[in-house]
Amino acid sequence: MILSRVIRDSHRSDGSVDILVSEGVIAGIFPAGQAPRGDHEVIDLDDRVVIPGLWDEHVHFAFWAQHRRRVSLASARSAAEAIALMAEAVAANKDAESPDPVVIGTEYRDGLWPDSKVLADLDAATGSTPVALSSVDVHSGWLNSAALAQLGVEDADDQGILREGPWFALTQRLGMAPPETVDEWVLDAAHHAASLGVVGIVDLEMGYTVPDWARRVASHEGPYPLEVETGVYPGDLERAIAEGMTSGAVIAPRVQVGPFKIITDGSLNTRTAHCVEPYLSVEGEQYGAMNFPSADIEAILVKAQQAGFWLAVHAIGDEANRIVLDIFEKHQLRGRIEHAQLVREEDFARFAALGVVASVQPEHAIDDRDVTDVYWADRADRAFALRQLVDQGATLALGSDAPVSPLNPWIEIAAAVTRTRDGREPWHPGGGLTYDEALRFSTRTTLEVGQPAHIVALEADPRWLLEALTGDPARASDALREMSVALTVSGGNVTHDAVNRRG
Repeated sequence: MILSRVIRDSHRSDGSVDILVSEGVIAGIFPAGQAPRGDHEVIDLDDRVVIPGLWDEHVHFAFWAQHRRRVSLASARSAAEAIALMAEAVAANKDAESPDPVVIGTEYRDGLWPDSKVLADLDAATGSTPVALSSVDVHSGWLNSAALAQLGVEDADDQGILREGPWFALTQRLGMAPPETVDEWVLDAAHHAASLGVVGIVDLEMGYTVPDWARRVASHEGPYPLEVETGVYPGDLERAIAEGMTSGAVIAPRVQVGPFKIITDGSLNTRTAHCVEPYLSVEGEQYGAMNFPSADIEAILVKAQQAGFWLAVHAIGDEANRIVLDIFEKHQLRGRIEHAQLVREEDFARFAALGVVASVQPEHAIDDRDVTDVYWADRADRAFALRQLVDQGATLALGSDAPVSPLNPWIEIAAAVTRTRDGREPWHPGGGLTYDEALRFSTRTTLEVGQPAHIVALEADPRWLLEALTGDPARASDALREMSVALTVSGGNVTHDAVNRRG
């Protein structure tokens, strides 16, 4: 087993260096070519740019691994187009060697569809094959009659639509493949993440995943490609406490227990995020809603912290964020608000004052810009407002929320910095970050002696690209999104190596 390696001729912001890695830690940094000789493996980077390893701070990992194998409805611009895509998938499934019992589509974005979701239309196109369609934000789903019957669903509306809690529960059932199959998909997704420079994830998969991760690591030969912190949800809190689980408890090598997670309100696309003011362009006065009474949220957060968990609290609407911040302040809780998509002006400063991290997903702003400009048009200047949070002293943690957005930190960095995609003009560019800020909020370590050896080598210098493309944010966005990673070292383990074509 190689306990030390020299990553030679690495280009940091202060020049070219050799980095000595020993037992998972950066043991020394020397001018290029001057690392001490010894029994080291040598990786020559030929003056490639190096940065600290990247983290995805919010991902539903097994769901993402399965999602990569499902029918994408991202291109559907109407319910009719989504139905047509599912009809094609049903036909292909019938000809498959091992047909899926339920054909699953993902990523439909219906907030601006010109037509409605009609069960009879879906049934006519898909027939007796059960189909289930998941919205891009994973807060609602649409099933045909065959799926409703086969899955025993009784709480859908008259068009076959489920929202929030009932849909969350059904998505777990839909993901019930054999454990060894899911583990294989998860490992493949982990290797893919490593190829993008990811060294660790916060896995907020629904369900109790502690035994899943223990099994995956035990069955994997050698170090697992990623460091993992896996969360616990309200329904499993008692079990976790009984098993002695607390945040930071080691489950397996490179895997530990992460935060306690609760979803307090809904989402923008389903118009269920809890807002101070009503949504625009909808019938009646709709404010969204909390998923639980505030007193219940308060009680379980206090209980989880007292049991040794740090907290990851989903809040998207500005009223939900206010309620959660009030609870954090009242009980001096520690942790993060996940998403923080819409924040009252008076609440931006409270994140820093209370030490609450804003766990944000910059690509959501790009995905939801058109929906925001319809439903939150009168408050869009404080939606996805990363700049305001940082200027008020908040610490951010960047993630993807995969499968809502792809697990790719370069997509999130590009969205944070350029606020655009697909050649469009930047959306509220004043709400974005600098590249250095986006990188800092995507990492947990630095390239310094004594730090964990989380190291990524790039095929291009992002700062140079951004400088060269000054004035052309659309091209700058494309350049960052297409960033190529040459080497990923996670905790001293080489998890991706395009230099020597391994990993």
